[in-house]
Amino acid sequence: MLCPSDFESEILFGSLSHQDVQGYKWVRWRVWLCRLAALLSLGLLLLVFHWRPRFGVFARCKSCPLALADILLLRDSFGQQHVVEILTEEMEEGSLELLGQSEDTESRDTVQLYKEEKTLLRYYLFEGLRYVWVDRKGAFCRVRRTIYGTNLIDVPVKPYTKLLFEEILNPFYVFQMFSIVLWMVDHYYIYAICIFIVSVISITISLYETRKQSITLRNMAQLITTVTIRRKSGEEECVSSVELVPGDCLIIPQEGMLLPCDAALLAGECLVNESMLTGESVPVLKTPLQASDRKYSSDTERRHTLFSGTQLIQAKGGRPGGVGAVAVVTSTGFFTAKGDLVSSILYPQPIDFRFYRDAVKFLLILALVALIGTIYIFVVLYRSNVSGISKLVIRSLDIVTIAVPPALPAAITTGTIYAQRRLKQHGIFCISPPRINICGKVSLFCFDKTGTLTEEGLDVWGVMEAGPAGFSELVPEPRLLPPGHLKSGLACCHTVALLHGQLLGDPLELKMVESTGWTLQEPDGDGSVLNAEFGGHKVLAVMRPPDQQAYGAVSIPAMAIVQRFPFSSALQRMSVVTVTHGGRSALAFIKGSPEMVASLCHTQTVPAQFSSKLHSFSSEGLRVLAVAYKPLDVNSNLSTIERGEVEKDMRFLGLLMMKNLVKPESAKVINILRKANVRSIMVTGDNVLTAVNVAKTCGMVGSDEKVIFVTATPHTAQSMPTLRFSLEEEAALSGQSSVEVITQGLYQGGFVYHLAINGKSFAVLCDHFPEYLPKILMRATIFARMAPDQKTQLVKELQKLNYRVGMCGDGANDCGALRAADVGVSLSEAEASVASPFTSKTENISCVPLLIREGRCSLVTSFSLFRYMALYSLIQFCSVIILYTVKTSIADPQFLYFDVLLVTVLAIVMGRGGPSEELYPSRPAASLLALPVLGSLFIHTCMIALGQLAALFITTSEEWYIPLNATEVGTANLPNLENTCVFDISGFQYIIMSVVLTKSYPHKKPLYHNMVFLILLFIQFGVMTWLVLYPGPAISWLLQLYNISDMNFKLLLVSLAALNFLICFVVEVLIDLGLLNCLRLLRGKRPSKKQYKQLDSLLSDSTSWPPLNQTLTPTDTVLYCS
Repeated sequence: MLCPSDFESEILFGSLSHQDVQGYKWVRWRVWLCRLAALLSLGLLLLVFHWRPRFGVFARCKSCPLALADILLLRDSFGQQHVVEILTEEMEEGSLELLGQSEDTESRDTVQLYKEEKTLLRYYLFEGLRYVWVDRKGAFCRVRRTIYGTNLIDVPVKPYTKLLFEEILNPFYVFQMFSIVLWMVDHYYIYAICIFIVSVISITISLYETRKQSITLRNMAQLITTVTIRRKSGEEECVSSVELVPGDCLIIPQEGMLLPCDAALLAGECLVNESMLTGESVPVLKTPLQASDRKYSSDTERRHTLFSGTQLIQAKGGRPGGVGAVAVVTSTGFFTAKGDLVSSILYPQPIDFRFYRDAVKFLLILALVALIGTIYIFVVLYRSNVSGISKLVIRSLDIVTIAVPPALPAAITTGTIYAQRRLKQHGIFCISPPRINICGKVSLFCFDKTGTLTEEGLDVWGVMEAGPAGFSELVPEPRLLPPGHLKSGLACCHTVALLHGQLLGDPLELKMVESTGWTLQEPDGDGSVLNAEFGGHKVLAVMRPPDQQAYGAVSIPAMAIVQRFPFSSALQRMSVVTVTHGGRSALAFIKGSPEMVASLCHTQTVPAQFSSKLHSFSSEGLRVLAVAYKPLDVNSNLSTIERGEVEKDMRFLGLLMMKNLVKPESAKVINILRKANVRSIMVTGDNVLTAVNVAKTCGMVGSDEKVIFVTATPHTAQSMPTLRFSLEEEAALSGQSSVEVITQGLYQGGFVYHLAINGKSFAVLCDHFPEYLPKILMRATIFARMAPDQKTQLVKELQKLNYRVGMCGDGANDCGALRAADVGVSLSEAEASVASPFTSKTENISCVPLLIREGRCSLVTSFSLFRYMALYSLIQFCSVIILYTVKTSIADPQFLYFDVLLVTVLAIVMGRGGPSEELYPSRPAASLLALPVLGSLFIHTCMIALGQLAALFITTSEEWYIPLNATEVGTANLPNLENTCVFDISGFQYIIMSVVLTKSYPHKKPLYHNMVFLILLFIQFGVMTWLVLYPGPAISWLLQLYNISDMNFKLLLVSLAALNFLICFVVEVLIDLGLLNCLRLLRGKRPSKKQYKQLDSLLSDSTSWPPLNQTLTPTDTVLYCS
């Protein structure tokens, strides 16, 4: 057992701070100069420093060594830059020893500040963690002690005042405030007050939702309870969990508890529900950590580690009386696994999505348009002899508030909000809404096998016992086996536990134990009765055969499990140590992947037919496990025996085959994805042949498609690393001529092929053949025997090829890959877990097409709303430019009607349309700066301007036309004919554009499914027609409209609006059909920027890839893509 004091020295220091970190020191004269500049700029400079903190550092500080720094500029793992301040904290005398520093004069000088005889700790806070300056390392390190923070995952809940301050300093609201001030100065009081009220309501809702989410996350993350710890003196004491520190000895009660920290289990066993962290609802049995020379790591010792936030259902065998368990605290607060996951929610990976990047660039384009408009208005007003420079500036700046719509950023989130609501109705929960749009661009989806593509439970298919003469005949059930080690091994080699008389554990092991007919018994009380029955050994569980069972004259004795080594994905095996009745003999059993178990056995005990049998069963899609055993010295201390000592020199016993049925929905979903050009990949920990069979069953590999196995061997003292591509054995065995035909077919494109590779070969490929990795990833469909970290690595390698990668798994061993993927979906009964951005309560992969359809619908909606808001601004921009040219303007009430009652209402309901029922092969565009988008906006803007000019020219050409007063400018000229005709036609244009830009086919349901929007369109069209034809004196007075008596003229305006709609609608349809693509012919065809598309084109044209039946080494310089 590890001593807590020894453990502290191992876990005192965490990893070093961020590698890319620069130190800066305040320069007093620069600070005062910046303060003066901020005063003269009326705070504008401070706003710039708030939006771009590093500019403030460069302006006020100078570079210096980290040891002397006041401010740090650091770059995180995502490439984002952050500014953090160095803080100091007074420490007690002798505290430096905790940092591994002696308190000699030299060391003290590096820490104490100025002349004070105090020991000051220098540190900075970043993403909830504290990084402390350690002089002997010359760096800031994460330090895990109480002086560096309590055991609390303290999610900050900011007060409303701070939230308000941060919200109003958002560039969106700063621009909004600038606009309101400008309107007030220009006497647009009613409009300014209305927009102010709308902004206040928006801010209030935003603050409430932000604080509500923070409180919800804090309640989920924060756990304060009373725990019992054992001091070094042996005395037990109840303390608050907040006071726990690494190294504390934690006493776990028999009834379990909600764990407030990460801890390594030292004594006893614990049954744990980890669904909150992993999404996996199957309880896991944790066993004690064995004494070892290697350094402890929670990643490699997961089956011996209790994680914070998980529910301990039961603890036993760790204390006197056989109750409870003992563990040592390894991590607290944000250093725990739960803290890491909460931190990933608080500080998520920046979403690098082209749509969001282009949105910012598009706003800059609109700002450029606003600048041109401002200059034009200034010139027009100046030539109109407008008095006063202040009036000139105010009127000119007014165009900026029109050309750059302040509601644009908020509008594009509407589609995402609607999609999130629809997903929730289908049992899919999302903790990262911006990723919904990314779902629409997913080009590749990875699937776990067991529990995702196939059923969670397995049925025993049969068992084959090994002997000197080879394998015996197939026995359909283990209970029919004759008495012997194989039957005992199948009954004992598991981690199944009893809770209130019910068996709990891995579904595979439950089926295995059930098939033997043996019963599980666990010790009562202190377990002394069972201990005495089995020779005084400390018994963890007893497996008893059925009563009255005998095979001939031989009865089967009960077996006591005295030591367990749980299954490890990395090791691909588990083992137990057992003793017989009276403690007369001891046996070790091992169960795991056949390849791994066979490698740990004496060669002469493994039947010669092992490989062929394994190949045969795996090819049928069976889950194959191997069992082995060896006798142990019963007089040795079996409870402390090391795993490495147990799992070697084994004797092979036989094979257990289990049938894992493919879920009926899997093949349908894979077929849907294939038709939609979304590539499917299987990533599993199972045997490669079993995975190939499942891939064929669910349609990942077609019946007429070939599978090529990629085998890579690592570097050894005797040989170089090698890489080889070989066809399926059945094809290879059919004769050399058929192999040549298939090979020729592959190179000539006659056959479609898929590559299959296992985890060991994948590791060799990454280490020794990186130049082949991208090409193999392009054609690989099956990744077998993959460890959890390899799944994560695979996702990242695929992302390097510019794939948008989705990952679907059950959450247990897939957590890393789920979080690394662009779209991670965990199949879990939990409403929402921190294992992945999306959690589906559906137990199959039918949620995947739905998620992609909703993503595409949301992305199309965001596009439509973005373009609509942009055109709304451009319509108003054209109106203002035209009217200012003729020395008039739009009235304040007219602005209010357009912005609030017409455009805002339409924009809110535009996004309500749901996704299409089918998933189409084409993905929606993600670039706002693409030729069809910019071309469409340009053409529509021209049509809008021409429509307004046509209305104006028609009006001025009428016989009854009365010119406006040339001595007045702006609203002083209202009402007038120029303003009224432009108001009438532009009002229709707002409605027209909402119809033209609302996309449906193929990613959204047709327009008529959005009944609210359709009804509103008719209402708005009716109201606008009424305002043109029969406004009445009251409404005319309210909106400052000119009373036109010529009904034929009014009908002509309505007809002009209808013609404008027809032209814009036809233009949009033609653009959708590819009208503007002809312009691309002028520049010639350009290759795609996406690496996977370039590679796909290269491999498709290759006449020598893959290099079949050739052994490649890292020294080979031949490129097989010629």
